[in-house]
Amino acid sequence: MKFRSKIVDAACLNHFTRVSNMIAKLAKTCTLRIRPDKLNFILADKVANGGVSMWCELEQENFFSEFQMEGVSAENNEIYLELTSENLSRALKTAQNARALKIKLTNKHFPCLTVSIELLSVSSSSRIVTHDIPVKVIPRKLWKDLQEPAVPDSDVSIYLPVLKTMKSVVEKMRNISNHLIIEANLNGDLNLKIETEIVCVTTHFKDLGNPPLASENASQARNPEQMAEVHVDIRKLLQFLAGQQVNPTKAVCNIVRNKIVHFDLLHEDVSLQYFIPALS
Repeated sequence: MKFRSKIVDAACLNHFTRVSNMIAKLAKTCTLRIRPDKLNFILADKVANGGVSMWCELEQENFFSEFQMEGVSAENNEIYLELTSENLSRALKTAQNARALKIKLTNKHFPCLTVSIELLSVSSSSRIVTHDIPVKVIPRKLWKDLQEPAVPDSDVSIYLPVLKTMKSVVEKMRNISNHLIIEANLNGDLNLKIETEIVCVTTHFKDLGNPPLASENASQARNPEQMAEVHVDIRKLLQFLAGQQVNPTKAVCNIVRNKIVHFDLLHEDVSLQYFIPALS
């Protein structure tokens, strides 16, 4: 197994740093899947047991000026590594204004992702800062649990409002309840609700629009006014919203009634899928 890569473009470096910061906010540990053309950050908690799952994908050519890898074998040309997300994010924080960033799979008594950052110093000579991030190589037999999650057919798909606005609403609601109801219809209406014995609070978002294909399939059988709802753990939703540093180019929420809410985001050229299971 081999992996080495290099970023020299400042914009690509900043973008990769943003992605890594987002992952650190969404998942304590994650799996990094390396293929010749793509990188994935994966969190595969069992949704059935109440865990969230995440699938983040980036095309390596949009980030790296050099990229070489050899997987486990010729027919399984992939590498799966488990790592602590915060360690990668922390290492990349030192890479602001760097001349170049190199990431390499090494073995220093244990497997590591070695991140080398070339910084310009005042005397225009450069100095190298190196971080060794411990990783666990995931054996081939466990890969099947780390594949792209199947997206269930949703009852309603709707575009999300500005995520910052949504986050501040949910933060206020968290002070009142641990549970939140997300409901939406095919008229572009989205409601965030909390209901306790003492109080009921609802925030309405209108005219958000529905993705064309999804609404065509669903609308044949649905009254556009009719709400599809899902009850979720408010902390899990807030963790997802807190991870979004920049407003995405596309943000869709897919609701499978009483089962799951699936968020599908596009940040320039990085796609993120995030699944929060319904509370039973």
